Amino acid sequence: MKRAIASASLLALGAAGATAQLITADKPWSISGSLRGFYDDNINTQPAGPAKVSSFGIEVVPGAAVNFNTGPTTLTGSLTYDNRYYFERRNTDQSLDFEFDLNHNFSARYSTEFTESFVVAQEPEVLANGGAVTTPLRSNGNNIHNVIGLTFQAQLTRLFGLVLGYNNSIYSYEENAGNTVSPGIPSRSALLDVVQHTFTVDSTWALSDKTRGIFGYKFSALFNTSDESVINDPNGPPFTDGYPYGGEFYIPADTRNSYTQYVYVGADETFSSALSGSIRVGLQYLDYYNNGTLQGVAPNLVFVRDGSTTLSPYADLSLNYAYNEAGLLTFGFHQGHNQTDVAASAGDPNAGVTVDEDSSTVYLTVKQKLTPITPKLTASGSLQYQYSVFNGGPSNDETDSFYMLGLDLSYQFNPHLSADTGYNLDILSSDLAGRGYSRNQVFVGVTAAY
Repeated sequence: MKRAIASASLLALGAAGATAQLITADKPWSISGSLRGFYDDNINTQPAGPAKVSSFGIEVVPGAAVNFNTGPTTLTGSLTYDNRYYFERRNTDQSLDFEFDLNHNFSARYSTEFTESFVVAQEPEVLANGGAVTTPLRSNGNNIHNVIGLTFQAQLTRLFGLVLGYNNSIYSYEENAGNTVSPGIPSRSALLDVVQHTFTVDSTWALSDKTRGIFGYKFSALFNTSDESVINDPNGPPFTDGYPYGGEFYIPADTRNSYTQYVYVGADETFSSALSGSIRVGLQYLDYYNNGTLQGVAPNLVFVRDGSTTLSPYADLSLNYAYNEAGLLTFGFHQGHNQTDVAASAGDPNAGVTVDEDSSTVYLTVKQKLTPITPKLTASGSLQYQYSVFNGGPSNDETDSFYMLGLDLSYQFNPHLSADTGYNLDILSSDLAGRGYSRNQVFVGVTAAY
């Protein structure tokens, strides 16, 4: 279930939204462009102090979208490019978001869907692109998150059906050989470069015309792909190309590899034409088969693999409510494990490695046309809260709380021209010293679309 994301991504939503609204049966494509000015009081997501830098800037966002429907086959796609220039840094952030969906109905009983999502970005919420935020900190460089999904649905009898799915998720960070924002810790590549394969088998049961019961199983294999160390050597040289194979503090990134099995039950319910929801609840069993610790006393440390396992709850809930003709509300909750940018500590090398974090995420989005004032005015808001507990290593049971708020007010002058203004707030509260921060962003701009 792809979830709405708040905060920084709202700066780029205006162009994509205006583009999509212009797609009709007679014209199944549209293009748009947005120009905005903005102010960001913490462009590097750093704690209060000298490292916290603010800046005004200019943002340019061209976009395009298509939607073709040929009866049994539906194709939708969008491409959004975001170029953000910061006056203080005198350089730009560039991000790209490509979304593609192909759905084909072989018959009334059999269908398949292929999805592709490709994001290049620096902002944590944009990189997450609907999933858990694996790092709440900004990441320099052209960082990639690519997700491919394939689903096949079969209604085998009037009551019983099957859903088979495969999902491939790749994170690839440009930063390697050391962290450019926080020197002295491993790079984003060492901590977060992964390939994850997930296979899904759901049995579906038609309990009524409006209710579909679910009993499902998922298997996920996650592989960390970096050859760098997830711990820095305090007595050795800083990370450089060719390092980390020297130094007694080397812990390979693949110590955080895992196999995960999910078993869950759930339901999809259509309460009315305006209200629908979905729920999955169950357990997940994680096997960190490569996990290990540095044993001994420096400089005679040896990395020993002994493995570890975790059993924890799993949940995914969503609710969509069109509470009136001009208003839409989306609510959701997700409970599960995800990658983290926290790993090991050179100050306590024998403590092991933080393999991941267990995150509880709740989100809410609201979009409302302010018809009593004018039907051309639309207010949007989004709120997301992610509470994460680190699993293993020196940070075991420590927590992060990440709050993301986005507010937007847009005015549609005509079908091709609109203006909007908005505010974004990010707050990270962490048990780990020197990690928490707050960030305020405001923007105003115009969007032209055809």
